[in-house]
Amino acid sequence: MTREKLGQLIATIQEFGSELPDVDAKAARGGTPKRLYESLSAFSNHLGGGVILLGLDENRRFEVVGVGDPHRIQEDTSSLASAEMEPALRPAFTIEQIAGKTVVAIEVEELSLGKKPCYYKPAGLQGGAYIRVGNTNRRMTSYEIFGYVSSHEQPRFDEGPVLSADLEDLDRPKLERYIRALRVARPGAAYLKESFKDVLLRLRVVCRHDTILKPTLAGLLMFGKRPQEYEPQLVITFLHYYGTTEAEPTPKGERFLDNREFDGTIPEMVESSVNHVLTSMRKSSLVEGLWRRDIPEYPVEALREAVVNAVAHRDYSDYVRGSYIQIRLFADRLEIQSPGGLHGNVTEENLEEEQSTRNRMLMRFMEDSRLVENRGSGIRAMIEATRRANLEPPKFHDKRSSFWVTFHNHTLMGPAEVEWLNQFADRSLTDSQRLALVYLRSNERMTNGDYRRLNHVETVAANRELRRLVQSGLVSQHGTKRGAYYTLSPLIRVMRAVRLTEEEEKIMAFVRENSSIGNVECRNLLGVKLHRAWYLLRKLSNRGLLKKEGDRRTARYVMP
Repeated sequence: MTREKLGQLIATIQEFGSELPDVDAKAARGGTPKRLYESLSAFSNHLGGGVILLGLDENRRFEVVGVGDPHRIQEDTSSLASAEMEPALRPAFTIEQIAGKTVVAIEVEELSLGKKPCYYKPAGLQGGAYIRVGNTNRRMTSYEIFGYVSSHEQPRFDEGPVLSADLEDLDRPKLERYIRALRVARPGAAYLKESFKDVLLRLRVVCRHDTILKPTLAGLLMFGKRPQEYEPQLVITFLHYYGTTEAEPTPKGERFLDNREFDGTIPEMVESSVNHVLTSMRKSSLVEGLWRRDIPEYPVEALREAVVNAVAHRDYSDYVRGSYIQIRLFADRLEIQSPGGLHGNVTEENLEEEQSTRNRMLMRFMEDSRLVENRGSGIRAMIEATRRANLEPPKFHDKRSSFWVTFHNHTLMGPAEVEWLNQFADRSLTDSQRLALVYLRSNERMTNGDYRRLNHVETVAANRELRRLVQSGLVSQHGTKRGAYYTLSPLIRVMRAVRLTEEEEKIMAFVRENSSIGNVECRNLLGVKLHRAWYLLRKLSNRGLLKKEGDRRTARYVMP
């Protein structure tokens, strides 16, 4: 790490008055912190890794206080990381003098998925594995540990037997239609010409348990007569809320406008839940000649793909088999939540390109039944559907114990958004960057993946354009590497709430172009007298839009 980068990290946490998702700060005045293993574990399991800064006092707004023996700290940490962490870690160290005091930066790289979770060996896997949540370290739950460990190999929970069910619990006509379709699609498959029961075994619709044929979980969910008789929680639920939060009651004081549960086989659940959600959405009308066409609030294709993905990729292990898929409709958004996080090498950032099927037999049945078309296409279909509807792309959030897809119903470029963008008319921005600013106007943060999905660009282009937005002062970057995210700069957040006069707009445009302005330049720019210029500059300074540097005749005003 360069001295400049270290200084930037320190300045950032001092500005925010708190640690960051990928930066942990400790005073370490008494030597190597005793629980340093928590941060080593958490950052090695964290997206993009992280940095531990030693020599900053959290109780004094992260003032640089320095460490006593930096080389002893480096030796202790190296020994801890290599001998007591599993797998062994190789952190990188930077020792610098900052404000006349010694600061130690420890960079911890993210481990590959096949090596996670990293844990502190003396405490064991269950007690020594940590995860970074916000700006704190938290011990992993048993399920979070299981989620990482199960990603090391192909899960087979969908292929396991449902012991309380029998062959008679499968719908034979459905199975016969399915097998006939397979024989047409695969005319050379000799196994499809065997006896009915042997074909079911070959397809893994059933399996042997103590010589008795039992439906597999995938077989029961796709071809069962009443799957929920044996797996009652494997359903889809729908909650329709009145407002934008779960706590906002309806005008009658009720919690929900609608509360439904959908059961049956997977095809039946998908069809009935999607149709019901569509009837609950608001709709606009488009008149085309003699015909009127209703346009739903959210694209049908995007909704259907999200629900299909939820049932196909959810975790069917015993840990969460008692959990159900939830669809929640709010006044401003639609959420689909499925049990279990992303599987294998798939992350929030790469889920459009990478593929890793948790339930491979279930996916095979769904593909053969034309419920899904091609693996890996569902995410791209959702994004394209929202783009065609002029909505922002769906947001994907992996919480490790569950996976969320969220659609927002505001348009990306309506009249209000265009009017808001006009304040940056003097800036040299690409259309993609303007769209990113509009996105950040409605969302707290943006990642590189969000930018790519919004503008349909590659990673390198997204990095380049986001970096230019940061350099322009319109956007602030938080975190580094894969964990980086972006927000509107404090200046823009102030400007969102303040309407500027024509004179004030001219002053702000001058400063953006020339970096600063003085009284004489302000008078010449506006054609006003001395006191009017001082009044306008002082007013913008008091609002926080400009910062005064110098005094009296030498005073100049710059961006804060």
